[in-house]
Amino acid sequence: MQSLQEKASEWSGVHPNDAFAIDETNLYEKLGLQTFINLSTNFYNRVYDDEEEWFRSIFANSKKEDAIQNQYEFFVQRMGGPPLYSQRRGHPALIARHRPFPVTHQAAERWLHHMQEALDSTTNIDADSKTKMMNFFRHTAFFLVAGDELKNQKQGVACKHAAGKPAAA
Repeated sequence: MQSLQEKASEWSGVHPNDAFAIDETNLYEKLGLQTFINLSTNFYNRVYDDEEEWFRSIFANSKKEDAIQNQYEFFVQRMGGPPLYSQRRGHPALIARHRPFPVTHQAAERWLHHMQEALDSTTNIDADSKTKMMNFFRHTAFFLVAGDELKNQKQGVACKHAAGKPAAA
């Protein structure tokens, strides 16, 4: 039986070494908090304005401001910054937190489309950081698709996608 990580790599086309290359550089120190806020704001503006009703409906019960804050706090924490997300919401538990949503291949690709556009239009993110981040996002999106298969099972899954790097001293 394939692990979730193996499925994520197969479906995303991203090798785990490339997906977790974000751990080789402290992107929080490199890019700063405001860049992550701008990225998440840019992303969710696109999501909430998406022309596809089926995709917008996934986010219909969430306030855009909350979605932006949850995302940038997670990104900051995961990419070398302080544990903002965990301090406010607890462990990221990505699969469990996405359990109520239809995390399909189609939804992952649509999410990734908006994230690529957001990355491309957010200033202050260099090309190398964009590549590392997009590889992580692509692998993580398909990790969640694989995790979607666990909706009706009660088992824990180790999740390197949510593993936080220690905050910079």
